[in-house]
Amino acid sequence: MVNPNRGSGGVGFSSAEFEQEYERPSKSELKRQSDALQKMGETLVESPRDRVKRVPMPEDVLDAILACQQITNHEGRRRQMQFVGKKMRTLDEAEVAEIQRAIDSWKGASKAETNAMHALERRRDKLLADDKALTTLLAENPELDVQHLRTLIRNARKEQAENKPPKAYREIFQILKQIEGKKNKPAGDDADADAADDSEHDDQ
Repeated sequence: MVNPNRGSGGVGFSSAEFEQEYERPSKSELKRQSDALQKMGETLVESPRDRVKRVPMPEDVLDAILACQQITNHEGRRRQMQFVGKKMRTLDEAEVAEIQRAIDSWKGASKAETNAMHALERRRDKLLADDKALTTLLAENPELDVQHLRTLIRNARKEQAENKPPKAYREIFQILKQIEGKKNKPAGDDADADAADDSEHDDQ
């Protein structure tokens, strides 16, 4: 039945009330926005710590993200990630836009970084799968602590077999990352380091 009051200015809903109801986001739109903010939070958590610190955002949101990065326990990290999502949903549109701009600016540099990271991950997996890979690594980097590396590899294999948190597995990655960082260091830095070493020897 047609409402006789509709559009007549009489008793009933005003046009302003209709507009307000129409403009309110639907449940599916709110869910989409929430999921997008959760995903943005996950991107920040998975990004390098020093890079995240430079992103303009409220301090409480940054603290939640940095805290999540330090949690290795799976369940603890999952709960903290939910908290990060909750914090992300407190941001206004301008703050979200600032963060998105920062993330977008990373993408060019991130592609090369991602490829390098995957190469390190493949080398780490090879260390766990093939004992010869450790021999090769030590031949290329004789300064490494062979006993420490063997212990880490043994522990990482055990972590995988027993489905434990990947503490040793991650430490191996950090060692490989440090090795790669030294290789990519500018020549001037190496010269300075050599000069410092010579100075130490002269003092002895």
